[in-house]
Amino acid sequence: MSKNLVIVESPSKAKTISRFLGKDYDVVASMGHIRDLPPKRMGVNIEGNFEPSYIIPPDKKKVIKALKEKVSRAEKVYLATDEDREGEAIAWHLCDVLGLDSEKTSRIVFHEITKKAIEEALINPRIIDFHLVKAQQARRVLDRLVGFEISPVLWKKVKPALSAGRVQSVAVRLVVEREEEIRTFKPQASFKITGQFRPDNRDGSVFSADLSEKVPTAESAKKFLEACIGATFTVADVVKKPGIKNPPPPFITSTLQQEAARKLGFSVSRTMTVAQQLYEAGYITYMRTDSVNLSSFAIAAAKNLIIDTYGEAYSKPRNYKTKSKSAQEAHEAIRPSYLDKETIEGDRNQQQLYDLIRKRMIASQMAPAKVENTQVTIDISTRPEKFIAKGQVLIFDGFLKLYQESQEDESQEKLAMLPELTVNELLFLQEMQARQRFTKAPARYSEASLVRKLEELGIGRPSTYAPIISTIQKRKYVVIDNREGEERDIAVFTLKNGQVLESKETERYGVEKKKLFPTDMGNVVNAFLVKHFKDILDYGFTADIEVEFDRIAEGKEPWETMIRKFYGPFHENVEKTLKDAKKFKGERYLGKDPISGQDVFVKIGRYGPVAQLGQPNKDLKPRIVGLRDNQSLETITLEKALELFKLPREIGVYEEEPILANVGRFGPYLKHKNTFYALGKEDDPFSITPERAIECIEEKRAKEKNKIIKEFSEEQDLKILNGRYGPYISYKKKNTAIPRNMDAKSLTLEECHKLIKAGNQKKKR
Repeated sequence: MSKNLVIVESPSKAKTISRFLGKDYDVVASMGHIRDLPPKRMGVNIEGNFEPSYIIPPDKKKVIKALKEKVSRAEKVYLATDEDREGEAIAWHLCDVLGLDSEKTSRIVFHEITKKAIEEALINPRIIDFHLVKAQQARRVLDRLVGFEISPVLWKKVKPALSAGRVQSVAVRLVVEREEEIRTFKPQASFKITGQFRPDNRDGSVFSADLSEKVPTAESAKKFLEACIGATFTVADVVKKPGIKNPPPPFITSTLQQEAARKLGFSVSRTMTVAQQLYEAGYITYMRTDSVNLSSFAIAAAKNLIIDTYGEAYSKPRNYKTKSKSAQEAHEAIRPSYLDKETIEGDRNQQQLYDLIRKRMIASQMAPAKVENTQVTIDISTRPEKFIAKGQVLIFDGFLKLYQESQEDESQEKLAMLPELTVNELLFLQEMQARQRFTKAPARYSEASLVRKLEELGIGRPSTYAPIISTIQKRKYVVIDNREGEERDIAVFTLKNGQVLESKETERYGVEKKKLFPTDMGNVVNAFLVKHFKDILDYGFTADIEVEFDRIAEGKEPWETMIRKFYGPFHENVEKTLKDAKKFKGERYLGKDPISGQDVFVKIGRYGPVAQLGQPNKDLKPRIVGLRDNQSLETITLEKALELFKLPREIGVYEEEPILANVGRFGPYLKHKNTFYALGKEDDPFSITPERAIECIEEKRAKEKNKIIKEFSEEQDLKILNGRYGPYISYKKKNTAIPRNMDAKSLTLEECHKLIKAGNQKKKR
């Protein structure tokens, strides 16, 4: 008797599900999407109601053949792809390609890969939800139309080989605008005055109190401290208030990405890859969700575990409500499939992420922490201002016993304990300090905080956050980078032992770790798109499109209507831009060269950002040099640009030939005897010495010498070389691998040609 066939997306998911099903079920993987739009053409019939033309990629033909064979022998077929729009679309494509009747084929979905969930899904199958399929298709078609129509505009008006995406371009705009805010930010200085006090004439610990207002200038700060010499400090008021701190809700996709970034240092894509592995292994529920809801079964399991582990006082069952009106598809937050499973098998990344998910979910069902907040107001006998001391005492730890949520900005001061104080009590001033502070520029986005911003704006959905972040980096519009920051002097006034002393300290500011920076290309492309495609780059417009997709998923709007409504005005704008827009290179005029009197510009060139000296005319061809890696079109000065034209620079003479240093398309290099030698990051073409240049030349020569295993005098084009992955044959600019069981040194010329011929035939097949 033929088996029941269950089709899922991945082999690991198939392996996990097959453990729960008996011998009557054959579980196989489709290896993701089996059909898609063609990669090199539009693939959308605009005149034919935007009908997409799907193709089967060559690498999926074997998979489909194997699936068709299994379908032909199966008594019943179940499509068990993921429960979101993408999974629904994969199920529909499988139906279409495998010749299954979509009205009769059983579609099963489950939020977690457990025996109970799978058995329930098999008992309650449904048919394919075409509303979800159409919503996914609408997104795919719309993104294809935008990408394929805007990209050629960028090729003609900005630079060849550029591309644009509907949501990705909006994400780039956020990063660019934040960088502009930081660049134009003017820090404002003020002085924060802090006193170190202790109770007078009795034992008591020293505590800090801050002046209730900041002091604007050094002069006024110094005067304030001088006025406090010999002053009496008295407790004016003590206010104690009970407070509670509630646990955070269980994870959804975006909050998991943010917390994994802060606590584990994971990138957004790494978090989603590891979460996918945990889901497919049956350890957690589905990881693409924007719902904080929990099942009654999960809440009850958490309650029992918390009472058994910590006691009844620590348990407070609750279900959270999703704030976002657009929360869709998924029915539950991310949680462990089996709450009693404290540890799992798997690599370190999987174990760390699982532990984070488990603790967060359990903590969400624990009692709030109870604190006592204290505020002490201190009078100054010689001034009207007040000092304020704030303290906090933890009365009951509650959920904090297990889990504490991290913050994007960890620099916030933590409240200390205050000694017991009474109104009218005299305080002894141990020390007072006025320290100069500067206002901070807006923080640059990290991957996780950019996801949070997109979520706030209603742009993207759980399944799209990671691809958005990956795409803008892949296109080199945005890079993740660190900044060492800069140092600045700060003024400090200290009142101690009846004297005010003035001193200077240095502080480092602008330090950045793993933050998103726009590239010059990202800046220029964004400026062009904002100018000519304002709607596409508008945050509200992009969020409204997401709502339209949701309406299609709910069956409230035909997908073709939504696309048509968008495409008409959009296509007109594309045609208008192609016709009217001028070439856009992000050109910026810096000034005149004081020696030649020629104009100096920076702009985007054929291979990236460049500086240009002079305007093109009949008599003079302008000089063009590439900007260095740490230079930007937005910030480079005339002086720095003029330095670039000092290249090529003759460093010295070696073996009776000059050594030239220069910067080219692929970075800085040396040229000697018509041979090029790439320079590393530690070598600067503007300052490299003759000795170091000769060292670089000899290092490369030695490397090249060791690279050659064998040469043939009768055929100089053919060489046996040592490569990164082992020995290979180089012949007429083509390489052929040498099998591991062959000794490269003993190969004859005839044997080399046989290997080359066999390799060519293999490639042709």
